[in-house]
Amino acid sequence: MITYFLNFFLNGLALFIIWYVVVLHGVSLIQMVLALFITPAYIKKARNYEYKLIGSSKNIVPVSILVPAYNEAVTVVDSIKSMLNLNYMNFEVVVVNDGSTDNTLMTVINAFGLRKVTFPVREQLATKRVKGVYYNPDYPRLHLIDKDNGGKSDALNAGINFSRYPYFVSLDADSILDSDALLHIAMAFMQNKYTIAVGGVSRPSNGCTIREGKILDTGLPQNFWALCQVNEFFRSFLTGQTSLNRFNALLAISGVFGAFLKSAVLGVGGYTTNTVGGDMDLIIKLHRYMKAKSYKYSVSYLVNSICWTQVPESFAELFQQRRRWQVGLIDVLGRFKRMMFNPRHGILGILALPYYFFFEMISPLIEFIGYILIPLAWYYNYLSLDGMVLFYTATIGFGLITSAGSLLVEELTDSRFISVRELIKLSLLSIVENVFYRQLVVIFRFMGFIGYGKFRNSWKVSKRQKFGVAEE
Repeated sequence: MITYFLNFFLNGLALFIIWYVVVLHGVSLIQMVLALFITPAYIKKARNYEYKLIGSSKNIVPVSILVPAYNEAVTVVDSIKSMLNLNYMNFEVVVVNDGSTDNTLMTVINAFGLRKVTFPVREQLATKRVKGVYYNPDYPRLHLIDKDNGGKSDALNAGINFSRYPYFVSLDADSILDSDALLHIAMAFMQNKYTIAVGGVSRPSNGCTIREGKILDTGLPQNFWALCQVNEFFRSFLTGQTSLNRFNALLAISGVFGAFLKSAVLGVGGYTTNTVGGDMDLIIKLHRYMKAKSYKYSVSYLVNSICWTQVPESFAELFQQRRRWQVGLIDVLGRFKRMMFNPRHGILGILALPYYFFFEMISPLIEFIGYILIPLAWYYNYLSLDGMVLFYTATIGFGLITSAGSLLVEELTDSRFISVRELIKLSLLSIVENVFYRQLVVIFRFMGFIGYGKFRNSWKVSKRQKFGVAEE
């Protein structure tokens, strides 16, 4: 009797895992197909805009670029220079030094000749103590805020308090914006007055040649770990985000590069400071707030607004980052669990939150168990060979198709950042990625479940390297 129930349980669990994985990767394939149809139409429409003329117009919406910086001395100056060189008329750059323990503060002060000034700040959001504001009239767009350490979300709230303009962009201090990126963002707000948040594409800057904040040449990373993340970014940003955006169900605008209507963010109390998933937490709060007020609104995603950012180049840093992302996802979805499947919250409760729960949050847990259980179940005759083949066909075969599709979507964006030779290299890399790297990331994210209690309020910054420096 015990043997019978054990066989029944293990067989049932194995079949559940197999079909879960089939559905999970089947959804990814559907997203890829949707992206293949959506992207060309968007790019065709965008080609009609005269971005140089638009960028020089004084009628363009004014935007504040907020740059939270904690121990970013290596990259922050080049990042600021890239922002000051944007093809855009009305903008300001607000750098927030969040109690850095390195020389970030003095690096920025010395690079731009800033001096401490008295400047009025409207404290609409509670933050850690602001110790000073720095300015140089030779750089009228730039301000530097120095404050006690409170975390990235607290730094962004301080930047919101200081900012003068009705729209703001959150941008990491290790990032370089494409020269027209802000124009694409602004057009999204101007074309649809109901837009409250806009996300852009993040791409690895590792491998690019960057001098004085300008991208002289784009290229693939030489570092193995960074290279693997190129395809991963394409799948996430060019297929997954694009399809969710179609249904106004986007919950994850990257903390690296996102734009917001400031009044809406103030309406929800700004960024939540006691979570490592502050970017996703804010988007959900915005969805909930607009739905509760019965306001018409839109959260948009743009495939041609590009930000180049540094990605981890070591096993340890990649592990810490992916574990942190998983911890943040668990924490944020836990905060809003009562909204899930609640029709009162519309698309947010019926589609968006369930999608992120079933296909993002718990997927590494089920896949990790599957990698161990499925081969054992087959070996001990609890599962047929066909079942095991189906599992690996879904995890690896579907993954290869999705990776190939994401590269095709990249080509459709007309970005011209990937050469034919690099495209072939990425296509070959997708094989290694789907039979090794992807499983490794699943393990990293699984560790997020185990370490959730310990790391839910922990934020460890990856080691930075100077832009344009050759990788080892």
